[in-house]
Amino acid sequence: MTARLPVEDCLGQVVDAFVQSRPVILQAPPGAGKTTGVPPALLQAECLPPGDILLLQPRRIAARAAAHRLSQLAGKPVGTQYGYHVRFDRKVSAETRVIAMTTGILLRRLTADPLLDGVACVILDEFHERSLELDLVLGMIQRIRTTLRDELRLIVMSATLETDSVAALIPDAITIESQGRAFEVDVRYDETFSGSSRSGAAIAQQVCKRIPDALRCTTGDVLVFLPGVGEINRTAGLIEEIARKESVNVHQLYGDLSPAEQDAVLAPSAQRKIVLATNVAETSITLPGITCVIDSGLARVMQYDTAVGIPCLTLQPISKASADQRAGRSGRTAAGVCFRLWPQALQRSRADHTPPEIARADLSSAILTLAAWGEREVMQFPWVTPPAEHAVESATNLLVELGAIDCECNVTATGAAMNRLPLHPRLARLMLAAKELQCVDQAAIAAALLSERDPFDGASDSLGLQTEIESDLIQRIFRIEQHFAGRRDPRLHPGGAKNINRVARSLSGMIDDDGSEATPPVAEQTRDEAMSAEQAISRAMLAAFPDRLARRRAPGSASALMVGGRGVRLDRASAVRTGDLFLCIHVDGRGEEALVRMASAVDETWLPVDLIRNEQERFFHPTLKAVVARDRRYFLDLLINESPAECRADQESAALLFSHASQCVDKILPSKDDSLHRLLARWRFAAESSQSSLPADVETALQQVLRELCRTKTSFKQLASAPWLDHLQGMFSYEQMQWLNQHAPESIVVPSGNRIRIDYPVGKPPVLAVRIQEIFGWSETPRLAGGSVPVQLHLLGPNHRPQQITDDLKSFWNSAYLEVRKELKRRYAKHHWPDDPWSAVATRNGLKPKR
Repeated sequence: MTARLPVEDCLGQVVDAFVQSRPVILQAPPGAGKTTGVPPALLQAECLPPGDILLLQPRRIAARAAAHRLSQLAGKPVGTQYGYHVRFDRKVSAETRVIAMTTGILLRRLTADPLLDGVACVILDEFHERSLELDLVLGMIQRIRTTLRDELRLIVMSATLETDSVAALIPDAITIESQGRAFEVDVRYDETFSGSSRSGAAIAQQVCKRIPDALRCTTGDVLVFLPGVGEINRTAGLIEEIARKESVNVHQLYGDLSPAEQDAVLAPSAQRKIVLATNVAETSITLPGITCVIDSGLARVMQYDTAVGIPCLTLQPISKASADQRAGRSGRTAAGVCFRLWPQALQRSRADHTPPEIARADLSSAILTLAAWGEREVMQFPWVTPPAEHAVESATNLLVELGAIDCECNVTATGAAMNRLPLHPRLARLMLAAKELQCVDQAAIAAALLSERDPFDGASDSLGLQTEIESDLIQRIFRIEQHFAGRRDPRLHPGGAKNINRVARSLSGMIDDDGSEATPPVAEQTRDEAMSAEQAISRAMLAAFPDRLARRRAPGSASALMVGGRGVRLDRASAVRTGDLFLCIHVDGRGEEALVRMASAVDETWLPVDLIRNEQERFFHPTLKAVVARDRRYFLDLLINESPAECRADQESAALLFSHASQCVDKILPSKDDSLHRLLARWRFAAESSQSSLPADVETALQQVLRELCRTKTSFKQLASAPWLDHLQGMFSYEQMQWLNQHAPESIVVPSGNRIRIDYPVGKPPVLAVRIQEIFGWSETPRLAGGSVPVQLHLLGPNHRPQQITDDLKSFWNSAYLEVRKELKRRYAKHHWPDDPWSAVATRNGLKPKR
């Protein structure tokens, strides 16, 4: 007899909610039986309208396992009452009522069938994992059921209590909680581990040390959580001898296993076993007989990798919630033990929960799906957690560059074709371009290399291949092809190569089998006999990575500038040696210049014309001190080439010249134009010293004249030779000029009859430098600015050197003159040195007056 599932206690509430046409949020901990308990209960209760039940799972292995377990419980073959549909594998029939499928499969179905006709209920399982696809599916189902199909039933099932955000999105939902069942788990930490190394070899060594303890402390099976397949393979090799001595079977469990290998792991066994698994075993599937868990504390999480431009798996510490989920796997059927391979102190520093994928993911796939579904306002879509606006903008720009959507976010024919492929938009665009260029098989290998685990160990080298091929990626493609042609490659991992081959064949078949698939043009002509295979692949890659094009800063330089303005540097081992343009396929963004680890040369003639623009641009040349023009060719925002062009004095040039000249007007003014500088000095003095009647202050006037002069000039040199004085004087009316001459005269007539210039130094009083003999008879110091400012007199001797500086002439005559006269009369006897300066006659030349 099958043991009663904990979830069965609340199945009646689920059925009652459906009778009331209410959606359900079901919280049930791992092991409660929600995946295998809910679908049969709905079928038996007959509370659904006609149609299928879609059981959504985040992983292929979980979808297949769910279908197999449900079929086993029903006593029927898989593909009859219960079936599944995952990537590259499908088992359903006309009598299938419940289809376990991955979110990716349902998203493509929603594109083809926007209202899910023929579907009665959608069950979103393991929603606590909060993948971007799960969030997207929930929003789309909610939009369907609240607009056109209110009879569509919905269940959101989660293993945690964090369901408030879902309840807020679905206000009419009934939240139901199942308590589940769990036995006590003894959690033991590794206090000896310093955490200095988290390499695959170090992790495998840690696990190997704990295996004997794990086998001794319980009598059940052992589940080991490892971050990836590489660590699983290393660990399997290390514990092989221990397993043989203890008569224990070692199994591996990860998403890329074949269906037969997955079934062998999940099947009951009379012999004790150790299961080496990725986080696929955390909550998605149930492994019977586990009483001990060894947890590395690490997982490879799908995250947008800016280095490659597509989502990739990155190694990260798991959250506290994930650690608890893993530990709970050992307490499903009996008391268990969990060995955590990190100190207890580090447990407190872990995040409480894994953040939803939407907070860290590239949104281009989601936005393309929504566009193909007819949704253009991404921020208005019913998200559980709204995405960041900058992430939406970045993804939208990429899709426009790929030709998938237009500027209004409407899906194009190219975008519709891309959306039908189970690939990131970049790789979908790659495959469509490859179909046109007749290089599908090679492009499929490229897509597999970029999206799957790297099968190469260490740095890539040519190993005797055609080294003239300037593409690191194409070198790898050819090495893969030669490996399967029988040429051994010591740097190629056989298992990894096998997976690349499997994925590539599936992608090739997907393109080749669909004769209706749109093939948007990547250039003016498709591949012909003269086009080499490497050229075709390179052009297909360009269609997928247009925003990764870079141009060398100088011929032969490893330094380059990429679209977007980022500086990059080619790896020394790169095969791209001479090409001026190249694609940065894999970029390490650390450092001042990002390191391009994988590149591919590009010919300028391959660039798609719709992403090219020709501009004649003006800019200010700091060395020439002039506005110059260039005819420039851009690919997106990357400057491809340029040539000198005639620079006309027009509105654009004037604005550019003025913006630079206005910051240094004093340096541009004609330095030898004394009349100009005297006018400016008088103007400044009058503006500061009087109730000014002038047209404007000096600086404003200079800016106005400068702006006018810039209309017909293109350089500082031309500005310096312009008629500044005429323009400035033209700003004065007759009355204003008369006022200026009165309050700040250019010169003054002294008693000798000579007209002497007045200087107006900035920040100082005005200066009149005059020989003493020319002002005999003056009793008072001249005053300017309406009599408010005395002139500073620089009284000169016959040698034209100041003998006295004063602004009090009366005091000078009464006191200092006698001393000055005594000294100067001795040295310049022929000059006029009267005893009484008050009544003496002033002379023009300083000599004694003729009788």
